[in-house]
Amino acid sequence: MRLLLIILPSLFYAATKPSLIHSWRDGHKCPLGQFPCGNLSICLPQALHCNGEDDCGNGADEDNCVDDSGWLQILGDMLAARSGRMAVEDEGDACWLEIFPARCRCRGRAVDCTEQDLTTVPWVSSNVTKMDLKKNKIRSLLDNQFSRYRSLNKLFLQRNKIRLISPRAFTGLSQLKMLFLSHNRITQLKPRIFEDLRRLEWLMLDNNRIATIVPATFSGLKSLYFLYLLNNSLTQIPNAPLCAEMPKLSWLELEGNRIRAMRRAVFQECHDFTVLILRRNKLRWIQDGTFSRLNRLVELDLSSNRLHHLPSSLFNGLVELQQLNISYNPLREIFPDQFERLPQLRSLSLEGLEIPNIHNLTFQKLTNLSHIYFKKFQYCSYAPHVRSCKPNTDGISSFENLLANIILRVFVWVVACLTCFGNLFVICMRSFIVTENSQHTMAIKSLCCADGLMGIYLFVIGAFDLKYSGEYNKHAQGWMGSLQCQLVGSLAMLSSEVSVLLLTYMTLEKYFSIVFPFSHHRAGKKQTISVLAAIWLLGFSLSIVPLWCKETFGNYYGRNGVCFPLQPDLDERPSARGYSATIYLGLNLAAFITIVFAYSGMFYSIHITASKTVERGVCSREVTIAKRFFFIVFTDALCWIPIFLLRLLSLLQVEIPGTITSWVVIFILPINSALNPILYTITTPSFQEKVKGCLQTKHDSRKSFTLATLQASST
Repeated sequence: MRLLLIILPSLFYAATKPSLIHSWRDGHKCPLGQFPCGNLSICLPQALHCNGEDDCGNGADEDNCVDDSGWLQILGDMLAARSGRMAVEDEGDACWLEIFPARCRCRGRAVDCTEQDLTTVPWVSSNVTKMDLKKNKIRSLLDNQFSRYRSLNKLFLQRNKIRLISPRAFTGLSQLKMLFLSHNRITQLKPRIFEDLRRLEWLMLDNNRIATIVPATFSGLKSLYFLYLLNNSLTQIPNAPLCAEMPKLSWLELEGNRIRAMRRAVFQECHDFTVLILRRNKLRWIQDGTFSRLNRLVELDLSSNRLHHLPSSLFNGLVELQQLNISYNPLREIFPDQFERLPQLRSLSLEGLEIPNIHNLTFQKLTNLSHIYFKKFQYCSYAPHVRSCKPNTDGISSFENLLANIILRVFVWVVACLTCFGNLFVICMRSFIVTENSQHTMAIKSLCCADGLMGIYLFVIGAFDLKYSGEYNKHAQGWMGSLQCQLVGSLAMLSSEVSVLLLTYMTLEKYFSIVFPFSHHRAGKKQTISVLAAIWLLGFSLSIVPLWCKETFGNYYGRNGVCFPLQPDLDERPSARGYSATIYLGLNLAAFITIVFAYSGMFYSIHITASKTVERGVCSREVTIAKRFFFIVFTDALCWIPIFLLRLLSLLQVEIPGTITSWVVIFILPINSALNPILYTITTPSFQEKVKGCLQTKHDSRKSFTLATLQASST
């Protein structure tokens, strides 16, 4: 108890106290994982960036919170610059059109026929400047259908049923600046179909079924700024300069297509490119030099593709690039100099990437980098100069602590003490008190030893949490890959599996002795020792196999800070996933079902026997037995069912928050280990009677000794 009074306050202080504020005077840089407070000589940990509080005192830690680099910034600037040129001559309450359908609305020189069940383009006055025909049932656009609308500058045709666009459908629209054809059923675009749209700036073709395009498709689009081809069926881009016909193209959106390869020639003449989105394609190969001429590119998105390799010089020439996203690709390596030619990079997304060769040099020259995104928060230690690094935690651990939650940091010690001291107490009491059934006592002692190992595991986790307090992120990678983590994880596995097997064995012994009292042959001392030894040997084998076969299982125990393989991991090796499923959904589930059915059978047998007797108090004794059996099964279910569910969701590749795993490991997993001494020893009537008998014997002996002493002194 004195130990607890010393440990718990210090632990609480270490957990709640923010990391020390460092000074960077005299030209010294901020320590690893901290950033400077603007022009002040103060450094703060990354976790305090944009936490809603002015920790610096001058507000510098709350600056640059929103990652607005890339298209967000460009779009804002572009809309502001073009708002003056996109004249509002079609606005106003009065209608300036003489002819328009009665069911449509007219304001100024704009006509709005949204959702009016139109099947063809309506007849409107020739001075119309804006025509809104979205959400209708137009199926085709015929030749010269818009030829009389020479003043039209905005045409909205999205969410119709357009399949066919005739080669001269847009003839005469020389003033058109915006053309929206999104969410239709277009499968093909004829060559030179947009030839008359010399002033077109926005072309929206997203969510159609376009499978192929040829360079001549965009002939005449000399002013095109924005081309949107999201969610089509494109399998390739022509191996020819895409911008030969669109010299001003700045924004190309190709997300959600089926493009498999990208060649160097495609973007060679795209000197004005600022945004290029290739997310969610099937890219497997990008030729070196593909982006070398895009010296004005601000955002490049290559995420969610099938890229196994990126040439080391792929990003050379992107001197203005601010945002780069290569997340969720099966990349096998990232070269140390992969990003060193990106001096203006502000945001880098590497989410979903396992980076086995990550190195400090990889991000060292990215001095302007302010936002970086990893799969694991532990990688943040390799980019300590970046102000905003996400994620901050995996739910189990955080930047500062091995155990992220203050409650877990305290109760890991409480549960460890209860588990160790409870089991040690039972071992001692069982050793001093002689019972008739010595084989059962051996099994109980063996169970206490197994459960005590879980307490030792929790003590080790708590000790390393204290050791790394305030700076865990510096040591996270080393800790999870260390021998200590592997051994402590195998210790927890050993404790868990031996405990499960011993409980099953003891339950079956009790079941046969109650249900078949006359035919059951009780195991002798040698048989019991043999069974217990076999159980420990099996448990040891199950826990050591992942350590012995590293090539097959990978870092089986080191996937999280608590070194226990409960957390589902989408990148877990199939062999490791199958092994875990065999243990938790095979062996442990079978053991749990056996225990439930055995206790149900025992209670039924006791109930039948009691119903045939006339002894008074039988009902109350049945209720007592039922309560005892219920609590045994309930605690087993409370411990094992969450683990079964976690592993089942893992097999279904459902990602479970690490927070749940940490609570399971600290509170739920040790439930049996902490309560087994109470359920199987301390609360049993026979044990209580033995303790009372021993205490009474000692009391009588002391009383006799006292009387003898008094008699001797009186004589």
